[in-house]
Amino acid sequence: MTAFLDWLQNDTSGLLTLAALSVVLLLFLIMKLRLEPFIALIVSGVLVALIAGVSITDLVGTPIKASESLLETGFAGILGHIAPIIGLGTVLGAIMERSGGADALTERLLRLFGPKGAPLAMGVTGLVLGIPVFFDIGIFVLAPLVYVAARRGGRSLVLYAMPMLAGLSMTHAFLPPHPGPVTAGGLLGVGMGWIIAMGLLCGIPAWLVSGVWWGSYIGRRVLVDVPSDAPGAQGPDVAVSGGTEPDGDGATRTVERPATAVAPPPSVALISLIIAVPMLLILGATAGSVVLAEGTALRDVLVFLGTPTIALTISVLLATYLLGVRRGTSMAELGRISGESLRPVGMILLVVGAGAFFGKVLQETGVGDALAGSMTAIGLPLIVSAYLISAALRIAQGSATVAIVTTAGIIGPTVAAGGYSQPQIALIVVAVSAGSIIASHVNDGGFWIVAKYFNMSVKQTLATWTVLETILSVVGFAAAGLVWLVV
Repeated sequence: MTAFLDWLQNDTSGLLTLAALSVVLLLFLIMKLRLEPFIALIVSGVLVALIAGVSITDLVGTPIKASESLLETGFAGILGHIAPIIGLGTVLGAIMERSGGADALTERLLRLFGPKGAPLAMGVTGLVLGIPVFFDIGIFVLAPLVYVAARRGGRSLVLYAMPMLAGLSMTHAFLPPHPGPVTAGGLLGVGMGWIIAMGLLCGIPAWLVSGVWWGSYIGRRVLVDVPSDAPGAQGPDVAVSGGTEPDGDGATRTVERPATAVAPPPSVALISLIIAVPMLLILGATAGSVVLAEGTALRDVLVFLGTPTIALTISVLLATYLLGVRRGTSMAELGRISGESLRPVGMILLVVGAGAFFGKVLQETGVGDALAGSMTAIGLPLIVSAYLISAALRIAQGSATVAIVTTAGIIGPTVAAGGYSQPQIALIVVAVSAGSIIASHVNDGGFWIVAKYFNMSVKQTLATWTVLETILSVVGFAAAGLVWLVV
């Protein structure tokens, strides 16, 4: 037994075996025992650490001091980075949703593109609204508007839903402030500006192929009617009651959408400005840090304003006044909206923190280094390995968040030791994020949301949504690979 443990702890093949067993254990706990992912990640991390010979003191600290333990540093190292970003992004999306901005944006785009271009209009709506709004909340908000467009056009619901879903999914996978890219960026050490730049560069072509081309192709072949009792089926002004729905990672959240407000909806220009402000500030900080000399006043201002937390705070304050106070919403009501929107964030942060702890254990025990060395020996570029690992985890257990945090933990040592540039690390983040959305099927909560809201059977959902997600994943990764060749 001692010889076996020594082999697991010190030999490269033993460490690789330990890595494989840790992932198998994680999948078993989540898939078979139905354990909450954040609990499964903690259990797996603790067991791997103990088997690898990590001392109790190093793992959990002492009753007097635990701040330097793997458990606390693993959680704290990432949560301090992502918690304010995800929280502020969630509040921004909630205020924008309640203001009627989605209705205004959709109606303007439908008028702009006309009846024949209505599917593309829904796609652009999903793309723009998907930046500040969670994927599943975007579906709840936009589904009634998709029903209206499908009824007006007299064609399959799939034709209008797929472009919108592709827009929501692309932004959720590739762009801050969504949890996936923010978490991967924090774990791998890359600036949000580079993630935005590379996410847009790789995500837009992926959205065009999966949402516009595939959506148009499959929407003419899978015929689905708008259900007569669908929420909002009679028009965009129909009130939609609240309820509890599954989120994209299988948890639940409360969704409450009040009847249409008395105040007219905000202008499209105002909605676009509020969405663009944090993106432009973050990109400005990235450009300033590259172009301007360190210590100059302009560079310092750009870096300060472009810090993701500061940029999103500015945008939330703008939304609070321009979409709330100025339009007659009280601060008490805005506080209630913000509080409700933050409820589901707790589970996301727990999963991310536990995943970061799991990754920290893999790094400290040498498992990550052994795996990195093996990938190098095989000859696969890191960006390919990152994509394949993330895709395998996604297909196996369904959660995009678990796939991202686990993959980032596995490849973290290689990224840290590889001397990669910021653009290259951002492309690795895109690859990890792309892998985490591939082949959404019955083990993914998002699969059932799409099936329910768009009146599709399991077979139809597999033929439409699952293929769309796979195309979005593959094209996004292919774009990242092409850009990798030139950066």
